[in-house]
Amino acid sequence: MPWHPLPKPTEIAEARLLEGILAGRFPINGTLPAERELCGQLGVTRPTLREALQRLARDGWVEIQHGKPTRVRDYWHEGSLAVLATLARTSAEQPADFFDHLLEVRTLLAPAYTRQAVERAPAAVADLLAGYGHWGEEPAAWAAADWELHSRLARWAANPIFPLLLNGFTGLAAAMGVRYFTWPEGREQSRRYYIALRRLAAGPAAGRGDRAEALTRRVMLASRTVWQKHALGEKR
Repeated sequence: MPWHPLPKPTEIAEARLLEGILAGRFPINGTLPAERELCGQLGVTRPTLREALQRLARDGWVEIQHGKPTRVRDYWHEGSLAVLATLARTSAEQPADFFDHLLEVRTLLAPAYTRQAVERAPAAVADLLAGYGHWGEEPAAWAAADWELHSRLARWAANPIFPLLLNGFTGLAAAMGVRYFTWPEGREQSRRYYIALRRLAAGPAAGRGDRAEALTRRVMLASRTVWQKHALGEKR
């Protein structure tokens, strides 16, 4: 049986503070309680609390001001990629439109890295897609394969920032993907996309990148429409 190391007091304090910020107990642009009170709430020592606050400040969650209370930053506007990655891991705490915002970002990014991947590594793209779309109705299999495709496309692209951006969403992509691929409409749309993209990657080089970019943009927009349609229906 594998052994999992117990979290350190600093990690526990950091997680509890984040939970309080995301849940609104420590509101944006508000201030945290005084150190003595916060230590009592968290059950930690002052050195542990200060280390946890320094880690949160480093990632853009709080602003530590000498001689003043610690301010909770407006992380939506003042945060960094570290904040975004944390939000992705704690999506249960996020508003319903958080997922839709992520899909909007994917609609902007995916066409660009797909174009570059198809231009730089067309044979690799075609080979990867050769066995795609034959997973029955198992949402987890579809989600894993789809994430593998986009991860590889990002790595095959010319811009090394693409995989860095995607890496922060691995866990969230799995959860969103499983939900998305429970819908037959989502599976069928993706199946058609895999077939069309493979044909482009294996076809003539002239204009291949342009067509792959346009195809991916259409599919990303359609996927977002499917998500909005079904996710809204689930809430009713």
